Amino acid sequence: MGSYTPQTPCAPRAARHPLRVCPAPGRLNTPHRKEVPLIDFCHIPVSIIKRSEGRSAVAAAAYRSGTKLTNEWDGLTHDYTRKGGVVHAEIMLPAHAPPEFSDRSILWNSVEQIEKARDSQLAREIEAALPRELSREQQLALVRAYVKDNFVDKGMCADFAIHDKGTGNPHVHIMLTVRPLKENGAWGAKCRKAYDLDENGQRIPDGKGGWKNHREDTTDWNDKGNVDIWRAAWAAYTNRALEAAGQPALVDHRSYKRRGIDKIPSVHLGPAASQMEKRGIRTGKGEVNRQIAADNKLLKEIKARITRLYNWSKAEAEKPEGQQPSMIDLWEAQQQLMRPDTRTGKIRALQESAALFSFMQANEIKTMQQLHDKISDMNSSYYDLRGKIVQAERRIAVLTERGEMWAQYNEYKAVHKQLAKVKPEKRELFEQRHSRELILYDAAARYLKELKDSGEKLTPKTWQREIDLLTAQKQVDTIDMKAMREELKAVERLRKAADQLARQERDKSHDRGPER
Repeated sequence: MGSYTPQTPCAPRAARHPLRVCPAPGRLNTPHRKEVPLIDFCHIPVSIIKRSEGRSAVAAAAYRSGTKLTNEWDGLTHDYTRKGGVVHAEIMLPAHAPPEFSDRSILWNSVEQIEKARDSQLAREIEAALPRELSREQQLALVRAYVKDNFVDKGMCADFAIHDKGTGNPHVHIMLTVRPLKENGAWGAKCRKAYDLDENGQRIPDGKGGWKNHREDTTDWNDKGNVDIWRAAWAAYTNRALEAAGQPALVDHRSYKRRGIDKIPSVHLGPAASQMEKRGIRTGKGEVNRQIAADNKLLKEIKARITRLYNWSKAEAEKPEGQQPSMIDLWEAQQQLMRPDTRTGKIRALQESAALFSFMQANEIKTMQQLHDKISDMNSSYYDLRGKIVQAERRIAVLTERGEMWAQYNEYKAVHKQLAKVKPEKRELFEQRHSRELILYDAAARYLKELKDSGEKLTPKTWQREIDLLTAQKQVDTIDMKAMREELKAVERLRKAADQLARQERDKSHDRGPER
């Protein structure tokens, strides 16, 4: 079975963006229930396109659809016809929407024109990863059904685009209108004035000759609970599509944190191992937990870094072409920032510059969009590696416990055999003297019996071989993860340079003062 592949924002192989998804760690099957492979959603970002942030609905629509559109509100033309990876773009409208809104330019320019304020909210956007197990036609049917039932039937106009560069990260961008349409096709109000009422249902004077009032939305589209509803619906629709396609995979819209599996869980030490660890004696389970803690720390660090860089590069890439910093400017700026005085500092600066140059050259990064695409790919690779590391750790923990129980069983088996030979009148005294050993033997014997009853063979040598193979592969994956951290450090130097350039521009504007 293939893997279901942004931002997300989870834990989900979730959003080769921050919406990338990854397989959940393997779990042992029980003799009573065959478990279905679970694929866990990490994050499905839901955001608002705001004019106050320098964004426009027309620009966003042009970028998502890979088209050329002119924003009649500010006169800017946004040409993304050379953008690759847009495999399908489509507008879906409610029944009472003007037919001309099927033209992307007319739809979003109408939105821009009706919103007069400089801080207007123009559109809502949802991003979601698409299952690679589905064909393009099946993916398209999934998106259409989800968009129609959850948004268009509620009165929203929807403009969606499926992106797939062939790198294993198909995903959909869904832009939605936020202002309702009247039955005649004209734009309606987002909110209305509602009077505050007292316990008798009467208006309350405001002491100024008027009445106390508040503003309330004309629709429930902005309710905070909708985000979770939409995410849950996407998981449900995706599950149905996968099942219809004969795929047993499941997705879950909840984050790792909500499901309690945000980190690789440590193994239970047990009283014996706990006492040994407290006395400074290292145990097998203790070593597993120490490695899990180290892995969790590495994964958390890299995820935080990659999320910051993803959001930054995305925001920069969506700026109008003339406002995006060039790679040449960023390279020169970071060179200016690295002017150490010491010999050691100069050597380190030279190494860092070489690493950055190698990163940009190897990935052919010449524009901010190319940099963002590379970070998106790194995000995907992160979840691939994370999934393998988490799965390996969980399996190693299971096998380690089996091995320790096998060793515990054999260590105290002789005591148990002695008990069978003890005369009845001395049995109680023997049990008192060897209570600890007998308790540990019984616990191990029960564990192994349940394991055997579940259909597992007791093969300690095979368990150890699997542990060795998993450990070796995990070490390779960890090395790759650490190499990714070094690449992220290189990109962080570009971001630092971009911040420096932005500060310089602000300082220049401040020095010039307001134009007269």
